[in-house]
Amino acid sequence: MKRITSITSIALFALVSFVTVGSISAQDRAVKANVPFEFTVGNTLLPAGNYEITVANQNVIEIKNTDRHVAILTTTTNDGNEATKSELVFNKYGDQYFLREVLCTQAAMNMAVPASKQEKTARAQEASLSHNGQQVYLALNR
Repeated sequence: MKRITSITSIALFALVSFVTVGSISAQDRAVKANVPFEFTVGNTLLPAGNYEITVANQNVIEIKNTDRHVAILTTTTNDGNEATKSELVFNKYGDQYFLREVLCTQAAMNMAVPASKQEKTARAQEASLSHNGQQVYLALNR
């Protein structure tokens, strides 16, 4: 996978669980994950906790915090890469995490979340401070 060269990659093996549920039909594809930190999707800051991610339609996913009953919809694109692992990928700038990809081989998910204005601003601020952003991978168990 090609990544932006200014973004370094680190692996974060945290308390994360990831399982698929439902049938094979596109509307029933879902994955669950325990995210141990706050993160942003679009312009929404989501709390740490247990999440269920489902495909709402071809280019939209729903992200639900099952602990706090928070849900958002966001547009996605297929990033053109075949998922070989089941993981959530976050871009990290300072202490802010932004959801970048949802990859799950079992649920046939290979979704890229476009960068929001908020993420672009955080990236620019990080670059002006001469720090490299990081990409955080949450290893997921089946």
